[in-house]
Amino acid sequence: MSGRTVLMEISLLEAAHLTDLVAQFTTLLDDTLDEDPRADPALARLVPDAYADDAEAADEYRRLTQDDLLDRRRADAAVVTTTLFRDGKPLRPESLDRVDAETAMVIELDDHSASAWLRTLAALRLVLATRLGIAIEEDNDRDDPRFGVYEWLGFRLEGLLQALEN
Repeated sequence: MSGRTVLMEISLLEAAHLTDLVAQFTTLLDDTLDEDPRADPALARLVPDAYADDAEAADEYRRLTQDDLLDRRRADAAVVTTTLFRDGKPLRPESLDRVDAETAMVIELDDHSASAWLRTLAALRLVLATRLGIAIEEDNDRDDPRFGVYEWLGFRLEGLLQALEN
């Protein structure tokens, strides 16, 4: 990245829902502190095998890197949450009236926070894809409203990538 600031506009309702998603993601990560993340297929996607053909090497690599990787995911999620604060507090969907919900907020992202956003949005999509059984694009059942969240995360991820490219 180039040391510049990226501005991202998001509605307060979107920010509130994203705050909730990131909180759920953080809880999921925290629940693995004393457990093997591979027991949960969604978490296993966040710490993939480094060596597909060598289980012993893959286990050793995971043992050496897994805690740091999951700690970074927690730290990234904390950055995203903080950037979504309004007046120093997290937004909650139930606390917004209709006018507030549709009000836009502009989020300023420096290189560090933009990277945290990219990694967190991608991780959220991986977890959600696993939970919904999406392995390939064709698995996305567009008639099922749960997939709307998956699509929205992709939309926000793509928009952020495009803003960073310009």
